[in-house]
Amino acid sequence: MANLVVRNLDQRIVDTLKQRAVKHGRSAEAEHRAILESALLGPRKKSFAEILTAMPNVGCDDDFKRIEDESEEDHVFN
Repeated sequence: MANLVVRNLDQRIVDTLKQRAVKHGRSAEAEHRAILESALLGPRKKSFAEILTAMPNVGCDDDFKRIEDESEEDHVFN
């Protein structure tokens, strides 16, 4: 196992780390390890393509067909 020393931290960060450690029932050092592990080795976010391919195939293309307004009027700023 490697050691990691972090210097020149704002005291608010140290205090918040200690409060969070108490909340989770562990030492500040263990909390620091948990935060680093979660941030660096946590679950990988899915790409947009992975999300799209995971979506269920529902309906037919005709269900989503765009209906064009065939009137000649311009309704944009009325």
